[in-house]
Amino acid sequence: SNLMTFSVAFNWIIALFSLVPFIRFGDDWKKSLQLPPKDTRVRTSDVTSTKGNEFEDYCLKRELLMGIFEMGWEKPSPIQEESIPIALSGRDILARAKNGTGKSGAYLIPMLERIDLKKDYIQAIVMVPTRELALQVSQISIQISKHLGGVKVMATTGGTNLRDDIMRLDETVHVVIATPGRILDLIKKGVAKVDRVQMMVMDEADKLLSQDFVVLIEDIISFLGKGRQILLYSATFPISVQKFMVSSHLHKPYEINLMEELTLKGITQYYAYVTERQKVHCLNTLFSRLQINQSIIFCNSTQRVELLAKKITQLGYSCFYIHAKMMQEYRNRVFHDFRNGLCRNLVCTDLFTRGIDIQAVNVVINFDFPKNAETYLHRIGRSGRFGHLGLAINLITSEDRFNLKSIEDQLVTDIKPIPGSIDKSLYVAEFHATNPNCEEGLKVTGRQQVEP
Repeated sequence: SNLMTFSVAFNWIIALFSLVPFIRFGDDWKKSLQLPPKDTRVRTSDVTSTKGNEFEDYCLKRELLMGIFEMGWEKPSPIQEESIPIALSGRDILARAKNGTGKSGAYLIPMLERIDLKKDYIQAIVMVPTRELALQVSQISIQISKHLGGVKVMATTGGTNLRDDIMRLDETVHVVIATPGRILDLIKKGVAKVDRVQMMVMDEADKLLSQDFVVLIEDIISFLGKGRQILLYSATFPISVQKFMVSSHLHKPYEINLMEELTLKGITQYYAYVTERQKVHCLNTLFSRLQINQSIIFCNSTQRVELLAKKITQLGYSCFYIHAKMMQEYRNRVFHDFRNGLCRNLVCTDLFTRGIDIQAVNVVINFDFPKNAETYLHRIGRSGRFGHLGLAINLITSEDRFNLKSIEDQLVTDIKPIPGSIDKSLYVAEFHATNPNCEEGLKVTGRQQVEP
């Protein structure tokens, strides 16, 4: 009986000690997190008008929560509140939300939560239309999964060495982030086995379901198993997306629409009538008068991108350029360096309009005005990311007048003539670059500085 009493007491002590971490520490695990500097910039209602949920409300793994908080994500945004619990339940989703409101987190968080590390095969695919977006999404997923202990994420895109991707797939890969052409090539070669994939995401679905990609997407889906879940995220829902919605690929999708009157919230838009010859002079004037953290300047052709970047450099301003005809390795380096604050201005084509999230960008300039409303929407969405304030300035020639009126009507927005001076409170907020090597002047909000 003494032995039995001792055994009961011993088991009781063991049970008590098993509770000690929860009793003693509670939320103390948060104190060990490496949190980024708190972002104190003003945000618009499309990211602040939430239901008041916390990430802990979704019963996520503590290790995943650690990665989320270390990204600086304090509370779920509206699209994340709507999307995360539905995605965790396994239901298909069709979500429409403004660019820069947290769509990547809306699908990456439930995706990473559901990864089973005991299984060594591909469990999730994220499809994106551009190589730069693939790299960005893979970096985010690696960062927020770093405490999970072994989630293997692979980015694969055209323009990179196919043999390297094949060798990588010989090892364990849980999540593949890819452009359609490359992943389909790997699937058809038999090296990317996707029959057990449980979740497929289409980020920037309007582009992925356009004529450029839709045949590839259909092929990829045909290789997936029947039980797969499909999530679509986009800022616009053209006819191609609506057709896909009623196709056999989606099973009673849960629809999320957070775009009502929020598309251009937080972005102040102006136009300046100029001749073609006056554009560079006008740009120089803007640089001298605006308070720019970082800017993206759009042109309508690769040739004009390179010429304009050269002109800006000659004027004495730091400038990178990027377009689709550049070597992929160089594109990657430019994207990485600009994102890390090594340069203030980036000249590019529409390659850079899809999902690229660089929160220091507070000014977008359409050096060449876009031809349609969808392109305009995606371009100016590069500023005002995650509910912050942004400024969009359009240089308009006489040939662009019809497009200007058409885009205003389609987007139900008002693009005003540029005033003599622009109120800085419309687009300027304190921004502290975390990279110690960033260009001087990006660390604090200040007037654009001429390079020595």
